[in-house]
Amino acid sequence: MIKNPVPWPNGAKVACAITFDMDADSLVHLEHPKDSYKRVSTISMLKYGPEVGVPRILKSYRRYGLKQTFFVPAWCIEQYPRAVEAMVRDGHEVGFHGYIHEAPNSLSRSDEQYWMQRSIAAIVKHTGQRPRGNRSPLYNFSENTADLLVEEGFLYDSSLMGDDVPYILQTKKGEVVELPANWATDDWPPYVHSIDLNYVMQIVSPERAMEGFMAEFEAMRQAGGGLWIGIWHPFVSGRLSRWLRVEKMIEHMLGTGEVWFATLEEIALHIQSCRKAGTYTPRIDHLPYYPGEVNPKRT
Repeated sequence: MIKNPVPWPNGAKVACAITFDMDADSLVHLEHPKDSYKRVSTISMLKYGPEVGVPRILKSYRRYGLKQTFFVPAWCIEQYPRAVEAMVRDGHEVGFHGYIHEAPNSLSRSDEQYWMQRSIAAIVKHTGQRPRGNRSPLYNFSENTADLLVEEGFLYDSSLMGDDVPYILQTKKGEVVELPANWATDDWPPYVHSIDLNYVMQIVSPERAMEGFMAEFEAMRQAGGGLWIGIWHPFVSGRLSRWLRVEKMIEHMLGTGEVWFATLEEIALHIQSCRKAGTYTPRIDHLPYYPGEVNPKRT
């Protein structure tokens, strides 16, 4: 079913990473820059992430012995340094996720580079390490993002959705490993309801949401050699009823004996190691996909 399965460590059938995008209240300030400070209820909802959700998540990770990846906008690192310090103290990876959750594909190349470099500096200051991975806010990877990631020495990206397994993004500047995401394992569609964020949807129960997440997992496990990534948010999945259900999910995954839990950096390094050893040859996508506007004209 997966035509190019990855040989995961210790014979695991699927590699799993529960990644969290700790956006905090960057979202409301970006959406409503002139009057965000007046939207107190929405700010409180988003602050739940770093102040309640992250400590809860980290406590569970310690109990299960997991090291995972957090993507945090640099502005959020500056506003909530204790949450990020706790991630680093527990040995988790902190990746790049924009400065204040801005969309890279709405920026000029020079502006995207400026905010990337400013964010890297903030991440280094607060974590002591340069980020190895990128997730573009709302997956808004631009035609310049891959080149900029190469120039800044990134190992991987996790913004695109082009496969069930890791692949390579190749540009004239060089390459990065792509660890593909998937809306089906994103917690935003089943859980988020916010007028101020212009996302008004029916909220489903944790069991209903988990049906979708686990369908993706079981398909990967059955096929063998796939990659399952949760793209979740502390203010969303960190809520008590949802997180209790996530703990059951983790226990089930671990109980199969067929899962490799790892940070995204570890997964990307494994792909590079397999390439070097000749045990895995990933697909290569050459970017950009199109050199400019695609607008067929009548002839």
